[in-house]
Amino acid sequence: MSSSEGRIPLSVPSIGGNAAAYLQECLDTNFVSSVGPFVERFEREFAAAVGARHAVACASGTAALHLAFLVLDVGPGDDVLVADLTFVASVNPIVYVGARPILVDAEPTTYDMDPTVVVAELDRRAAAGVRQPAAIEIVHLVGHPADIEPVMGAADRYGVPVVEDASEALGATYTEGAFAGRQVGTLGRIAAFSFNGNKLITTGGGGMVVTDDEALARRARHLSTQARLPGLAYDHDEVGYNYRLSNLAAALGVAQLEELDRLLGARRAIAARYDAAIATIAGLVPAPRAPWADPTFWLYTAALETPDRGRRDRIIAGLADAGIEARPIWRPIHGTLRYADAARLGGPVAERIFDAALCLPSSSSLTGSEQDRVTDALRAVVAGAAS
Repeated sequence: MSSSEGRIPLSVPSIGGNAAAYLQECLDTNFVSSVGPFVERFEREFAAAVGARHAVACASGTAALHLAFLVLDVGPGDDVLVADLTFVASVNPIVYVGARPILVDAEPTTYDMDPTVVVAELDRRAAAGVRQPAAIEIVHLVGHPADIEPVMGAADRYGVPVVEDASEALGATYTEGAFAGRQVGTLGRIAAFSFNGNKLITTGGGGMVVTDDEALARRARHLSTQARLPGLAYDHDEVGYNYRLSNLAAALGVAQLEELDRLLGARRAIAARYDAAIATIAGLVPAPRAPWADPTFWLYTAALETPDRGRRDRIIAGLADAGIEARPIWRPIHGTLRYADAARLGGPVAERIFDAALCLPSSSSLTGSEQDRVTDALRAVVAGAAS
């Protein structure tokens, strides 16, 4: 199958509003580096938007996670529980600080970390007198909130801090339970967001540390600026990092944040149209949606009813022939060359999801006609890939 129409990408920025004006203001005032008024404004307005007390802008979501583990004093000899089904950037910062990632299997309702496995591991360690993990990193995958309430209860019981990787889920909200009305990234001790070019909002590349703990925010900001102490002469009290966000990037972030409600509405409308179309395609199931969550569908992820990696790949190839970009969901971390020998908890759920799930074009600017083209092509290639 081939197409003379334009290619439909997986996820591209939707930049408008005041972006050009704010960037021009940076150029006119010569505030282009990490010193400039838009950095502080972006931090303040982002914290308010997600419902947190403090936010620290930094160079990437990966940098934000690295800072989170540093300020929690996670280090060599420590264990960190983390989702197996995630992008590798969720796991690498654990290794940056010398700790050991322990990969936790997914659960099929949300594709996120299985909370029953986490609770069982904390209980097991307590009963055996084994040291608890230094942290639990919960990843909110492709825009769906993780089932965090059981994890938070066990973590509080055993004094284990929770780090949220909300890089893919800005704006996702809990609608029921103890955290009803709360957004992802505001429940754990500290959280990280990403503003990479393919995310819901972008600064071209950037991230944010979010926390309600003033001391953690202060230390994260200190470490992100090479651990420089106040004073005219340069002095530093520990190893720091060049992790600050530029004023140019922050200006774009402020403009994007002003568009957040529109962008969220677009993604949820796209998801509703996909849900309706996929309900008519035999052998496919729509993206996960728990009754207690309002996801953002950063990447709309449909799945084969019966996991079949070969068939999934044939479907993706058929869509590519039609000029439509799709991809598998993240490869489980234990399936990567770097982490093949990592410790694991749970069963094969993450592998089954990987064998079944594919991410579809989800840009906020995706038009109705473009989405019709995606679903028409999907219907054809799913039928053709059955053999």
